[in-house]
Amino acid sequence: MTWVMTSKKRFYLHDDESLLDGLLRTGHDISYQCREGYCGSCRVKRISSSHSVDYPFEPLAMIDEDEILPCCCRVQGVIHINHEPVIK
Repeated sequence: MTWVMTSKKRFYLHDDESLLDGLLRTGHDISYQCREGYCGSCRVKRISSSHSVDYPFEPLAMIDEDEILPCCCRVQGVIHINHEPVIK
């Protein structure tokens, strides 16, 4: 089970649910467009995580080392993120 913590709330992801879908399900206001790592509009800051964050395929969007793409990343354990939009 994966637990997600934001400044707004704490919740867990359902089986096979993306981080983006979990954020939307729990009422977080997250921008997104492509859902495949191309545009980068969903990027959020990763504050901490108990496991590494990986991607089933390398995203095309440029992200900083402390950013993740909730639309296509895979998370496990506990992750704490800043869900406020990252301005680039």
